[in-house]
Amino acid sequence: MDKRYSFTDFREIIRRLRAPDGCPWDREQTHESLIPCMLEEAQEAVEGIRLLEETKDADNLCEELGDVLLQVMMHSQIAEEEGLFTIDDVIQGISEKMIRRHPHVFGRGTANSSAEVLQTWEEIKKREKEEKARKNAEKKL
Repeated sequence: MDKRYSFTDFREIIRRLRAPDGCPWDREQTHESLIPCMLEEAQEAVEGIRLLEETKDADNLCEELGDVLLQVMMHSQIAEEEGLFTIDDVIQGISEKMIRRHPHVFGRGTANSSAEVLQTWEEIKKREKEEKARKNAEKKL
């Protein structure tokens, strides 16, 4: 194939697969039914990483990462159909998280070693978890 597909193209491919006139198998999938696929593809990506280290086979890792991306896109499409969130929300959330957890890059923090980065990451993660728990408790009141 000569065409270079973009992220937008891939998003449309997933939408088409799940459309009423799309693929019966893809249309039937749910978050729950895709769990085995997600686990399998994640494991195959790990194997692809190890193979890259051993043999420098980048093609295999590229393919396996595509399969993981397919899982993320399928779950995001299902969630969008259910009115829960979109892939744009996933991207927004992970972008905000990376910026928050890297103040030494995007803010006023400093980090002179990987150990400092990990310590800061865990501290921020702990604060975020506590804040989330507090907000969830307030919702229940």
